[in-house]
Amino acid sequence: MASVQLDHVSKRFGSTHVINGVSLSIEDGEFVVFVGPSGCGKSTLLRLIAGLESITDGDLMIGDQRVNNLTPQERGVGMVFQSYALYPHMSVYDNMAFGLKLEKAGKETVAERINETARILQLEPLLERKPKALSGGQRQRVAMGRAMAREPGILLFDEPLSNLDASLRVQMRNEIARLHGRLGSTMIYVTHDQVEAMTLADKIVVLRAGHIEQVGSPRTLYERPASKFVAGFIGSPAMNFMAATLVDATDTGCRVNVPGLGDIDLPFQARDVSRGASLSLGIRPEHLQPGDPEGDNRFDVVNVEYLGNECCIYLDNATDTFLTSRVEAATPITRGDTVSLHLEPQHVHLFDSDERALARTGADRQ
Repeated sequence: MASVQLDHVSKRFGSTHVINGVSLSIEDGEFVVFVGPSGCGKSTLLRLIAGLESITDGDLMIGDQRVNNLTPQERGVGMVFQSYALYPHMSVYDNMAFGLKLEKAGKETVAERINETARILQLEPLLERKPKALSGGQRQRVAMGRAMAREPGILLFDEPLSNLDASLRVQMRNEIARLHGRLGSTMIYVTHDQVEAMTLADKIVVLRAGHIEQVGSPRTLYERPASKFVAGFIGSPAMNFMAATLVDATDTGCRVNVPGLGDIDLPFQARDVSRGASLSLGIRPEHLQPGDPEGDNRFDVVNVEYLGNECCIYLDNATDTFLTSRVEAATPITRGDTVSLHLEPQHVHLFDSDERALARTGADRQ
C-alpha cells in the first residue's frame, strides 16, 4: 500500500492542455474515484499516475518517492482496464500468472499468489477454464486478479465496468467494495457514472476540463456542492435549477425572486452580491414536493415515471421552467394534472453568476 501526492501536475499534448495544475493527496488505503464528463481528463490523470503518460509539469509522489521518470513496473501499481485484455488461448491461471512470469518470479511464489488471489476473488473453480468459457463478470474478476497477483501498492481501475450489463455492474461494484475491505489497498477508480462514484468512494474527485472542481466524500458532494457543475453532475435525477434575482440581503439571509414561484427568503450570505444580480437556485428532486393544491405557483404534470418504490414527476409551467419532483409511489398525481410546488428553504442551494455556491448563514449543515 502507498499514498499518492500530485503537486501542480499538468499534461499537454502539443498546445492542448488536458490536465491543468492538479494538486491532490490520496492517503494510504483510501478508495478514491475520479469522476466527470467525457473529455474532462480523468483517464489521462490515471495514466499519469500509472506511468503510461509522461508528466509535462509538476511532481508525482508515491509514498516518499518522486516517480515522474519511473516506469509503470517501477512504480508498484497494478491497472485494470475497461477491456479485459485476456489471452484467449491461456487458462485463467496462466492469464493471472502472466505478469509474475514476466518478472521471473519462482514457480512456488507464482502458485502461492495466484491461489490466494483466486480465493479472494472466488475464482478457484475457474482456474483451468479459458476466457471464452467465462461470463463478463468472471472475466473482469480475472483481469482484477492479474493486477492483484503482482501485489502492487496501488490498484488503478479505468472504467472497468463499462462493458457489463446493469445487473453485472451492481454485482461487480459490490465485489470491488468487498475487495477493498479485504485488502485495504489504495485504490483509484475512474468512471463517468456518478452512481459508481457515490457507492464506491471514500473520496470523490470531480474533474472538469482538466481542473479539479471539488474533492470530498459522497455525502459532502451531494449535500454541499461547491459549484453548480458539481451540483448538477452528482445525483440522479439531477438537481433542478431555476433562474433567480437577488431582491435584498441582510446579515441573516437574503430574498430572491424566482419566476413562477415569486419571492423566497433563504438563509444565504449575499451581502457582497449586488441587488438585482442574476443567481441560480438549485434544489434536489426529493426536496421539491407538491404543496397546497390551491397555491399560486401552478405547474403542469408532463410525465410521471413509476419506479416501484417512488415516482419521478416532470413538471412545466408558463415560464418554461422544467422541473423534476421525486415523491412516494402512492402519491395520487397523474399526467395532465396541475399542481403547486413547495420548496424547503433548508435544502435549497444558491449559486452566483460565476456558478459558485453561496455560503449559508449560521452553522453549516452536517
